[in-house]
Amino acid sequence: MFDPIELGREFFERLTAVDAAITAKVAASACSRCGGPLHVGNYPRKPRGGLLGVAGEGFAVRFSLCCGREGCRRRTTPPSVRFLGRRVYLGGVFIVASVVAVAFMTGSAAQRATGVPLRTLRRWGRWWRGQFPQTAVFVSLSARLVPALERKLLPMSWLKRLPGLPEGRVRLALGWLAPLTTASTSDGARFVRGLV
Repeated sequence: MFDPIELGREFFERLTAVDAAITAKVAASACSRCGGPLHVGNYPRKPRGGLLGVAGEGFAVRFSLCCGREGCRRRTTPPSVRFLGRRVYLGGVFIVASVVAVAFMTGSAAQRATGVPLRTLRRWGRWWRGQFPQTAVFVSLSARLVPALERKLLPMSWLKRLPGLPEGRVRLALGWLAPLTTASTSDGARFVRGLV
């Protein structure tokens, strides 16, 4: 079993620093459409933390870039370890609450422990068992982890096999999931390597 943890301010400060480093790496490259320079184009988010990540709700800026060449202005959103795409809940909360939902026998107990609505927890469970195994991230993980991960127990079966303390495991998992957080940066994994 994976004990529920509260993700504190230091956890989110560290993730923000990782996101800033990823953004700097992406900014050093050129616009994928026209080759123009990339400039800061951050935008606000209203992240939710449930009961597990209340401290993360204060980190509400999504780092982003836009092309500086006139006529292009295409947005490039770098991979993120804080925000999982368009989900309103923070990435760490998404992982930990999903683990709690797998670990608890009843949905209402998971809802009380995480502060995330039961309907949302069920939707996340379907994503872990249905869509996630079809991603390149899962294929890469499966190639590295033998024996194979138990799909019906994702993400708990994955986190249990990562090294370190629970917060460190969540951070590593967020690093693996970061390429799934954006479609505007091709091969997002190369910008995340070595930073988490």
